[in-house]
Amino acid sequence: MNFRHALGALALLVSTILVAMPAKTAETYKGTWSILKSQEAGKVRFGLTHRMHGGHSQHESDWPANQFRGLDLAPSAKRDVAFDITRDAGRLDCEGYLKDGEGAGIFVFTPDSGFVKRMAEAGFTGLDEDEQFAMALHDVSVAYAREMKAADLSGLDSEKLIAFRIFDITSRFIGELRTAGLPANEADMLIAFKVHEVSPEFVREIEGLGYARPQADQLVAMRVHDVTPEFITDLRARGLRNLSIDQLINLRVHGIE
Repeated sequence: MNFRHALGALALLVSTILVAMPAKTAETYKGTWSILKSQEAGKVRFGLTHRMHGGHSQHESDWPANQFRGLDLAPSAKRDVAFDITRDAGRLDCEGYLKDGEGAGIFVFTPDSGFVKRMAEAGFTGLDEDEQFAMALHDVSVAYAREMKAADLSGLDSEKLIAFRIFDITSRFIGELRTAGLPANEADMLIAFKVHEVSPEFVREIEGLGYARPQADQLVAMRVHDVTPEFITDLRARGLRNLSIDQLINLRVHGIE
């Protein structure tokens, strides 16, 4: 898989994760929420589902329990609950029931009236209602927008900014990639690196095996096709030495273990 094909696949992946963004009409964002127990300590499995513009959107992930203002998860008895989640982009007001740390209910989203202006001042103009809701859901703050804008990345728009937040792309991650010699200057490339776990550690391991300055698309392809340092070492032990990165990838593509 070449780099452009990988990016095409990533675009599809991002589109399935982002909140649906169809027509732009002034409607109230409301829907249902659910809370289940998480396997991660200090977190719950929080889900939101809403219908609008004739479409359907669903999101579920692990959230820190302290994100739910006014919600006490400790009591086990069934009871009515009301809580909110407040982000820069707006507030989710939730009500429903909870029993033994799990429950469900309804929510209404109220957008923050000054958020669009503050985001425009940070360099992200033209946000619509759907993007604002998505930014509230994924906690895209104005501070985060400024942090990413300061990284001087090409192709970074509001949709990519949401994807950055989903995949936990930070200025530290960008700095580490650049220190490792990678061209971490394009938004699409950073998403590809993060999704396929192209890390500075992986680059150092590959370079330690004699592959100086591998190209970005080669690193992504290596991760996609599971060309690991262990795989390379094993091939060398079997007498297959001096193989190029492209040859290693082709071996994996053709099923060589």
